[in-house]
Amino acid sequence: QVQLVESGGGLVQAGGSLRLSCAASGSIFSINAMGWYRQAPGKQRELVARITDGGDTNYADSVKGRFTISRDYAKNTVDLRMNSLKPEDTAVYYCHADLVTALLKVRSAYWGQGTQVTVSS
Repeated sequence: QVQLVESGGGLVQAGGSLRLSCAASGSIFSINAMGWYRQAPGKQRELVARITDGGDTNYADSVKGRFTISRDYAKNTVDLRMNSLKPEDTAVYYCHADLVTALLKVRSAYWGQGTQVTVSS
């Protein structure tokens, strides 16, 4: 069984910063990519940032230059540093992992439980 546990998030004023962290644990053989998605009320879940096992990153246009994703390959963790936050960044942020399980060697996608980020104006 695989778990993604998120931490961070909370309430911050516009212009402020937050850091989200996510740790993957359990029966993991390898992780292809980890990332962060977000879902605001009434909107679809969207990709925020993603980092591959090779270190390639991609970001949503709306966060480029403000957010930075990083990964600790030894610890199976991924962080999202969010600077210059805007009210429109308010959403539930979900950690995502594209990985291969250790027992059955099956490639699957896993999600964290979500963490609320609220940016006040």
